[in-house]
Amino acid sequence: MTVTRPFPLDVYHYEPLTADEGGMTAPPPLVHRSVRYGAWFIFVGAVQFVIANILVQLYFPNYSLGTNYISDLGNTVKSPEYLVFNISIILLGLFAFVGILLAWSAFPRGGLRVTGLSLLLLASVGAIFVGLFPENVNGTIHSIASLLVFLPSGIALLALGPSMNDQNHWGTAMRWFSIALGAIILVALALFLFTTVGSATYPGLFERLVVYPVLLWAIVVGVFLARIPIRARRHLVPGV
Repeated sequence: MTVTRPFPLDVYHYEPLTADEGGMTAPPPLVHRSVRYGAWFIFVGAVQFVIANILVQLYFPNYSLGTNYISDLGNTVKSPEYLVFNISIILLGLFAFVGILLAWSAFPRGGLRVTGLSLLLLASVGAIFVGLFPENVNGTIHSIASLLVFLPSGIALLALGPSMNDQNHWGTAMRWFSIALGAIILVALALFLFTTVGSATYPGLFERLVVYPVLLWAIVVGVFLARIPIRARRHLVPGV
């Protein structure tokens, strides 16, 4: 059976079919199925680490969010449940690394994507080493690994933010959300490293101002990407 096209072939293009418009208008950007899997890896990795922190803190005698380092929770001498923390942060790094690779295509193309996501991969590896080398087992490696989590995370969010806009599925809200969190991380890191109040008086507080923003970003981005429809079956529709 021969089908006569109402328009020349060169003005046809492929767009996914939408339920409300019958495929005659371009729907919002969709993502590959791998992005959905990556979103869940990122989300689960961050959430399980937050839960592990809370649980391990409950069993740590006189633990203070203001003066105790996060890494004290993984100290094999001080922390009764150190194994839970160290396994959890290793899982955080592994899940984040896999999740970022799977969700790579969901981020706007260009140098900012390569820079930002590569830095997050580096931070993921740093998290794994933080768990493998607790602060009291090898302080040097632990400190270097911690810095590889802190600094790349802040720069990564600042790099990824500007590419997010209303022309792609991210939108301006996610752009400013990422930029704001990246700025908070870097300012808090500077105070944590180079001021007395950050390094001696309230080291736990300022370390959390470095770590918590990237965990919040991971949770929000995981949910955001998981809610985007998977790439639909493509249909031939008239071009405009």
